[in-house]
Amino acid sequence: MPRLMFKYRLYPNKNQITILTEQLELCRQTYNWLLSSHRRTYEDTGKTLAQFDLNNSLIFLKQQKTDMTKIYAQVLQNISKRIKDGYTNFFARRKAGLKAGLPRFKKIGQYKSITYPQYGFKVVGNKLCLSKIGDIKIRLHRPLRGQTKTLTIKQRPSGKWYAVFSCVVETQSKEKPHKDIGIDVGLNTYATLSDETRIENPRLYRKSEKKLAKLQKTLSRKKKGSNNRNKARIKVAQLHEKTENRRTDFLHKASRNIVDTYGTVYVEDLKIHDLVKNHCLAKSISDAGWNTFTYMISYKAENAGGRLVKVDPRNTTQNCSQCGERVEKTLSDRTHDCPHCGLVMDRDLNAALNILARGREIGRGPPEYTPVGEETNTQFSVVEQAASMNQEVSLPVGR
Repeated sequence: MPRLMFKYRLYPNKNQITILTEQLELCRQTYNWLLSSHRRTYEDTGKTLAQFDLNNSLIFLKQQKTDMTKIYAQVLQNISKRIKDGYTNFFARRKAGLKAGLPRFKKIGQYKSITYPQYGFKVVGNKLCLSKIGDIKIRLHRPLRGQTKTLTIKQRPSGKWYAVFSCVVETQSKEKPHKDIGIDVGLNTYATLSDETRIENPRLYRKSEKKLAKLQKTLSRKKKGSNNRNKARIKVAQLHEKTENRRTDFLHKASRNIVDTYGTVYVEDLKIHDLVKNHCLAKSISDAGWNTFTYMISYKAENAGGRLVKVDPRNTTQNCSQCGERVEKTLSDRTHDCPHCGLVMDRDLNAALNILARGREIGRGPPEYTPVGEETNTQFSVVEQAASMNQEVSLPVGR
């Protein structure tokens, strides 16, 4: 069964904010201490510590530092899991020939979340009861579904607090659409479907650039360490968060509409980290969030009984969808004009038809699906390519 993330806004009082901030700092120090111990062991023996060994180290740390008793035990154990998963992903990426880096020490202010893996929390009315913290007001704008597995408390750069529940939900039983579709994503038009449907590009980051530049200029003039600089920093963070929320809302609505209309969706298997190497297009590509878009379609389609199939993107724009001949185009050529068969149409529609035809050839295989609800701080492949500039990466929330 798939996992979905349910994200709710928290409204802690001043005393609770103090407790949460203190716990984040203690968790940061614990993370650095465990990571240092792990590195020393690896340098001396060439072996990594198991999560069981890291948890045993916490017993010794609690004896040395009595403040650790202020933190719920399973929250501390989750720190061990983060470190262990970080090393597991490091070796997995190295084995796959990908660029990888070892887990790093966290500076002050860089540790922004704590996780309750199983117990220590419950929702009562409009309150979230947290062990060692208290009852925090929560805005339940929609009901929780399924079986709750973990709870993560996050602080955003804007200073807002959120509760993110990871829940296992049953696949919704609804009538499955049988129509399949090919989708070509782009920058001029966000997405062109093979049935000639078009989704316009909102360009949300581009629209906020002028205001952002003004706020950043104001921030640069403030004295470092001053209260006024912190206020200016929060304004910049709030604008980034607003842009991110608007983008996420747009992607949720677009992906939901596609999943409710089509049974099988074919998209290009794009390598975003290669595409953003083009400095002329990098900002617009990051603003579009193509990987997040396909990821949302993937898990929503799985939950609705459909599927997403990724196809080889080579020459989907250059080849003619009618005769298959190669027709060279530059980025400025917006029309496909085939000299071989005389087909004239929009280049994006031609690409979408090629994606559909190519997908039908391989579409009998298993779906390209990644379960929702993986830990964002321990998984190296989840939506990191689609995160907007200078924003905290977050896992798409299920809708």
